[in-house]
Amino acid sequence: MNKFIKLLFLILILNSTKLFAQETTEAGSTENNGKQRPFKLGLYIGSYFANKYTAGVYDGYGFDIDGLRITDFDKSWMHEKIINQYGGGYGQPDQIALALGVNSSADWFFTKEDMPINMHYTPSFLLGLQCRYSVDDKNAISLNLNVAKLKIAGNFTMSTRPPTGSTQINNSIQTFGIQGGEQRLMIQVGYNRIIGDNEKANFFVEGGLNMTYSQFDKNEILINNLRIDLLEFYDYQGVQSGYTKLPKGMGFGAYAGGGLNITMSEKFTVQLLYSPSYEGIKIGNNPQLKWQHSIGLRAYYNF
Repeated sequence: MNKFIKLLFLILILNSTKLFAQETTEAGSTENNGKQRPFKLGLYIGSYFANKYTAGVYDGYGFDIDGLRITDFDKSWMHEKIINQYGGGYGQPDQIALALGVNSSADWFFTKEDMPINMHYTPSFLLGLQCRYSVDDKNAISLNLNVAKLKIAGNFTMSTRPPTGSTQINNSIQTFGIQGGEQRLMIQVGYNRIIGDNEKANFFVEGGLNMTYSQFDKNEILINNLRIDLLEFYDYQGVQSGYTKLPKGMGFGAYAGGGLNITMSEKFTVQLLYSPSYEGIKIGNNPQLKWQHSIGLRAYYNF
């Protein structure tokens, strides 16, 4: 990686000397020979489709003080919140029974089999700052900084006992939602190549190194009108009831891409882009390189 970055800086220096070596006109201005300036700065907006591999870490089991995944249901975040803090386990009023519309904690049930399933990321916006240095008319070095705030969704169940006097025999099973939040910062350093000689529109391809910083942001459940934040580790008396270390970290990978490059004017360039990225997401006990996908629009200003 260090050799690759040094090579990029060497190319930038060599091409910078070409820029400063241009002839000066009698009026003291620099001739550009009809070519665009090498530096381009732009913005990116698009949609980001995250791989569901790491979505399971938002399933309500949570993490311990060392940042390791909790596997014991009795020590899970959801057990602590539903059974103990909100379910009357600390001698406080049973808010779960109230939310479910039953009389007491004897009329509702939450077990290991009710824990969340179908955890998945939902499509999110991807926003970024894009920098580009053109080596020549077709080749360029790019540095991209993209950010995404991801949402994760899934379902869990709870059971309630039939009301007294009801003809219903079996317990009612109700389904509720669980949500998670995650932040990602993606840093891309790579190469961009224009394919074609049309003055206005040409295809392009790109690729390079990808670094992704990921951070576990939030986790909450909703039982009818009762919203419970799984990251608030306090009981009803304000006493801290547990400690945890939320996962975060930097992962390394690669990215590629391709699309349509449109020259709007001497100052503005637009790119329509599809970009798959092979990212390492450092959340969970066993991070893996997985494919993520994005599609969007870049707009460059040519200096």
